[in-house]
Amino acid sequence: MQTLLLNSDDVHENANMGDLVPAIEEAFAAFERGDAQMPPKSYVDLPQYNGDFRSMPAYMDAGEWDAAGIKWVNVHPDNDDRFDLPTVMGTMVYSSPETAFPLAIMDGTELTMKRTGAAAAVATDHLAVEDATSLGIVGAGVQSYTQLEAISTVRDIQEVVVSDLDEERVARFLDAFEDEFDVRAGSIEEAAACDVLSTVTPVESPIVPREAVGEHTHINAMGADAEGKHELADEVLLDAKLVIDDHEQTTHSGEINVPYNAGVLADEDIYGAIGEIVVGEKEGRTAADGISVFDSTGLAIQDVAAAHVVYEHADENDNGYEFDLLGLDGRGRGPDDS
Repeated sequence: MQTLLLNSDDVHENANMGDLVPAIEEAFAAFERGDAQMPPKSYVDLPQYNGDFRSMPAYMDAGEWDAAGIKWVNVHPDNDDRFDLPTVMGTMVYSSPETAFPLAIMDGTELTMKRTGAAAAVATDHLAVEDATSLGIVGAGVQSYTQLEAISTVRDIQEVVVSDLDEERVARFLDAFEDEFDVRAGSIEEAAACDVLSTVTPVESPIVPREAVGEHTHINAMGADAEGKHELADEVLLDAKLVIDDHEQTTHSGEINVPYNAGVLADEDIYGAIGEIVVGEKEGRTAADGISVFDSTGLAIQDVAAAHVVYEHADENDNGYEFDLLGLDGRGRGPDDS
């Protein structure tokens, strides 16, 4: 039996948003139903290297299929300058829940970008106005691409306003999408006035003021992934229909972590979890709603669901490289033999 090795190009090719978005929605549903196991993210701190490792294991039962895996990811801010390596790298091990055989080892960096975009699309589908046609994006880094790619599968996005202090990043984004959408550079205020806004920055001081946000704008707050990060003004969060992915993670390192731990925002200010909306326990967008916010920290079950989609398509398309990782072939013994 072979383990499939999939690099970033393979992951990109086989992570079709048309399949990925419903898979991530099912992951949220499984988590809410209790059909998933997701131990807390664990950290290995490496202050001597100004970095850390993070492990994210999960299992989910989606009914027609189940999946298990673990993502091993790092954050090393000095990598780019010192070693010409990415700050964040990830490796995903996708395993059979029945036998525990490692079915695939795949690039987790591309996988993370894809599933994060898909999570924003799920939230947008449930919380944005039905006739949304404009998307604002604050932050023109790599994650901005999958935000547009994914959200445009659930809403008829025509106009896109992107804001970033780095003009070269903005130029690259505009070049990438100018043939598909009416894309233009704009201010944060112009982006925040759109029907949907995705914020994908690492800032620790809020950059989106309450007065800039449209009357019925839905916001995907995707940038905060550590204590102290905070993109939206507190007034935005307090005035919004506030939806989270996981209480423990969002209060620790999501968009709400700063005002929550300062006592500015409390549990009663949180409308509910995206899983509750997906399974129908709570309503999504209603006619009475004004602005809405989805605080996304990224869950391990999303990685597992995305890995399932990638593996299934890669296997069908004969992509990747088959490797006898366990050295079982040709030895005349099976996994249970010693």
